[in-house]
Amino acid sequence: MTEKQITEELNQIMPLQLSALDLTTVEEGTGLVIVDEVNGFATVGAGNLAPTVPNKQVSTMVEETDRLARYFSQNKMPILAFLDTHQSGKPEPPYPPHCENGTGEEELVPELKWLEDEPKATLVRKDCINGFIGAFQPDGSNAVVDWARTNQVNTVLVVGICTDICVMDFVLTLLSARNHGMLPEVKEILVYDKGCSTYHLPRETAESLGLPASASHPQDVTHYMGLYFMASRGAALVNQVLV
Repeated sequence: MTEKQITEELNQIMPLQLSALDLTTVEEGTGLVIVDEVNGFATVGAGNLAPTVPNKQVSTMVEETDRLARYFSQNKMPILAFLDTHQSGKPEPPYPPHCENGTGEEELVPELKWLEDEPKATLVRKDCINGFIGAFQPDGSNAVVDWARTNQVNTVLVVGICTDICVMDFVLTLLSARNHGMLPEVKEILVYDKGCSTYHLPRETAESLGLPASASHPQDVTHYMGLYFMASRGAALVNQVLV
């Protein structure tokens, strides 16, 4: 069975409910969260976990993220961007060294570098998969909680990479934090399908690299699974964003 057939079968037995979002009609309080759209994950050949060849799902994610971020910027709406950043020699298990500080892998992709000078953008470097956990500061505060409160965010729109790893971990934890009362002002958490992507590692490629078969990671299937699990926990899925 091909990856396309598996994804189609999943859609039959585990369908996703996706809807369109018109940002021009939303009330104040919507914030955009961008997860790890850095060179080490999204620029071809930039590192151990970057795509080795151009990838349509990844390039679409970057294009859509740039489109949305520019709309948020023009309308003075809040943006939070996570940048995966690790100290040299301290890889994050079970992954090989990636996005180490000073390598350039930990920097935003070229299309999003303008966010570094955007007044409405908050950039948060994190040293772990889960952005919410990585946002805890030495004084016990949390950059995500502070960002949401300062900007009176009640709706969070999430994009980024990888759908089933860093994006999913952040969204699930954000849902739990909201339900636990840490973010009482946040009412809805949205995930944009085309604004997310994950990596592609077919079984035959994994085995040719000396990796176990369990390391295989078919892109379309794992992307779908990530969306499914986020939706099953309470996130709303979006397949079109109008601006």
